[in-house]
Amino acid sequence: MRNEIGFVEVNLAATPIGAIPVPVNWHWTGADLEHLLGDSGVKVAVVHTDLIDGVEEQAPDGLQIVEAQVPDEVRTAYGLGEVPLTGRYPVLHELIAAFDPAEVSTEAPPMGVIYTSGTTGLAKGIVREPVRRDQTAGLLTFIKELIHLDPEWTCILPAPLYHTAPNVNVTFAAALGMNMIIMPKFDPEEFLRLVQESRVDTVQMVPTMFVRLLQLPGEVRASYDLSSLKAIVHAAAPCPPEVKRAMIDWVGPIVWEYYGGSEGGSWVECGSEDWLAHPGTVGKPCPDCAIKILTPDLEEVPTGETGIIYGRATSFWPEFTYLGNDAKRREIDAGEGFVTVGDVGHVDEDGFLYLSDRLNDMVISGGVNIYPAEIESCLLGLDGVADVAVFGIPDERMGEALAAHVELVPGAVLSEDDVRRHVRENLASYKVPKVVVFDERLPREDSGKLFKRRLKVKYWPDRVGA
Repeated sequence: MRNEIGFVEVNLAATPIGAIPVPVNWHWTGADLEHLLGDSGVKVAVVHTDLIDGVEEQAPDGLQIVEAQVPDEVRTAYGLGEVPLTGRYPVLHELIAAFDPAEVSTEAPPMGVIYTSGTTGLAKGIVREPVRRDQTAGLLTFIKELIHLDPEWTCILPAPLYHTAPNVNVTFAAALGMNMIIMPKFDPEEFLRLVQESRVDTVQMVPTMFVRLLQLPGEVRASYDLSSLKAIVHAAAPCPPEVKRAMIDWVGPIVWEYYGGSEGGSWVECGSEDWLAHPGTVGKPCPDCAIKILTPDLEEVPTGETGIIYGRATSFWPEFTYLGNDAKRREIDAGEGFVTVGDVGHVDEDGFLYLSDRLNDMVISGGVNIYPAEIESCLLGLDGVADVAVFGIPDERMGEALAAHVELVPGAVLSEDDVRRHVRENLASYKVPKVVVFDERLPREDSGKLFKRRLKVKYWPDRVGA
């Protein structure tokens, strides 16, 4: 299901009866969807009418489909026109109307299973232990402070609810009784209109939303009153420094960031003042959390040196494993509660963490380690570039060379030489892409995560999975 109230109802209604909700990325089709439906062992799938055919094609034997009528707001946002019910399956709102409320409550409700985005391979299902009674109050306080929730505030949810951060947001906002505005699909000017109209206090976003907001003409942005906003929180993907600075210049020092992973929750956080004093940082450890920078052999590296980032979540965060693959869980464990989600970075003398890149994205060219995220950030500063993906490709002489796939702002005109020249003028010469490709649209998730494997596969057909 796309973002709508029915999604929230199903998600929240499952746990009191002991069922485990599995939010599904509705974009997924083919092998991705087949893997999730089979791997999760799901028994019931609640599906928007127009997405049923795709689910039927990949459904395992015995899967019960419940049809969810597509709301008018969703149809309008996606330009769907009329979507009549298929008549082949039970209909969600009719099922709800046919039953009295169930008077049940489990002692320790199960947590939902979230599937990772699968940016480097097939998605993994993250299974968490139920939250114990002695963890509940502490976890609620931790989340309230991290993503800036308050029972008296109004929040807006512009990100897809099938991802961890917005799913946590909507769950805890509902628990606090907050007023919530759910956007079926993010539209930058509609977002500004809703913030002004409903006097929104807090929002959780991703950096690609910042980019789209900043691409609006200045007079359009200035025409909306955003003075009600008390906090804009972002996570899920790296934010280019020039984008972050432009947001703070526009809305003031109310921009907050946190970093962690779906597995271990948040490990560090950063307010605007700390970021302005330490540009590029993602923050310092949250209360009751910790960070280590380790070598592949799990040795700690000196302050300022780059290594693999390991984090330890708050003691209120429930333990986790990967569904049907506890061995994969052990692979990312450094002991004492520290796990990694595969990122590389360093900590400065003041204790602030900086990300370099994904470990899997690091390119070794001529024996030199190159982090594509730095090049991507550089190119996003080039006028006319809307999005960019940089990654390694085979090279007989150097082992690997750099490729840059670039998505342009509508109407912009750039050449391959323009792209290379901008990198050469701002970074070391060995970071200049050998190959430059202009794509109409890069395969980026609504969460802001980029599926580089879909771009890499044509260069590395034997190494990168389909």
